Amino acid sequence: MITFYFNGSPNPTKVALFLEEAGLPYEPVAVDTRKGEQFAPEFLTLNPNGKVPVIVDDGTVVFDSNAILLYLAEKTGRFLAPASERGALLSWLMFVATGIGPFSGQAVHFRHFAPEKVAYANDRYQFEVKRHYGVLDRHLAGREWMVGDAYGIVDMAVWGWARMLPFILGEGAFDAFPDLKRHHDAIASRPAATKAIALKDRFTFKAEMDAEARGHMFKHLTPAA
Repeated sequence: MITFYFNGSPNPTKVALFLEEAGLPYEPVAVDTRKGEQFAPEFLTLNPNGKVPVIVDDGTVVFDSNAILLYLAEKTGRFLAPASERGALLSWLMFVATGIGPFSGQAVHFRHFAPEKVAYANDRYQFEVKRHYGVLDRHLAGREWMVGDAYGIVDMAVWGWARMLPFILGEGAFDAFPDLKRHHDAIASRPAATKAIALKDRFTFKAEMDAEARGHMFKHLTPAA
């Protein structure tokens, strides 16, 4: 049985998608980051970086969503690309890990949560998000899936963040990325995606982004002891 530490944010949701697609039995454990549960000593023994998702699979601990996707795909032999496409799979998976995820996260922070509006930071991250998703959109032009001819872990990794585009860039964001929108919709229509999104609704997470939550989520705002 896989133990899956998660919340409803993009990175855990793409791992939930794999678990549901593969039909793997798992025990979900909610980690409420707005309450600071990611910094509990027992959680930090699993991921010293204090972030979700994490899985524990028969004693093997894996953190970082893209590492988990690759680990589960190799473990099950599912949702991987053919050997001839291995380079493309790794390249695009790392593109999501080092580009799509970080720039999307920073764009969200400066658009929605920064305690003061910083025009330069907001403009930079909005620009980079548009540039990165533009790379995906151009790659998907004329092709159904990210790597090879079949749905796989790179598609799951992309979907985890792409589904948040209206929140990242604003309503109508998908209008600029028609092929990415087609790709998103194809995954969103899958029953496993519905289950992955609904997983968080089985638990109660703190909804308020109040002073307590900001103190846990944005540690740089908390004075050093």
